[in-house]
Amino acid sequence: MALSNKQKQFLKSKAHDLKPVVLLGGNGLTEGVLAEIEQALDHHELIKVKVPGEDREQKVLVMDAIVRESKAEKVQVIGKTLVLYRPANEPKLQLPKA
Repeated sequence: MALSNKQKQFLKSKAHDLKPVVLLGGNGLTEGVLAEIEQALDHHELIKVKVPGEDREQKVLVMDAIVRESKAEKVQVIGKTLVLYRPANEPKLQLPKA
């Protein structure tokens, strides 16, 4: 499911006030972290994930892995924060039409 620009703008505005619900620790991207992301997406649909690290290339690789493994859409990346969206079985957010 690809998001249109209009839908991304809508989701960015909704995500603006959110706090990161998942923070990657020193161990990086583990099975436990992926499970937390899955659970948060199932519950909230739209979440922020904080990915620490000074190496930009490594951070991008981790974020890409999170998007791939969670099967979510990357809405936005701001610094070390990744905004993800995945509709739940019973969607809470009503996206605008593309």
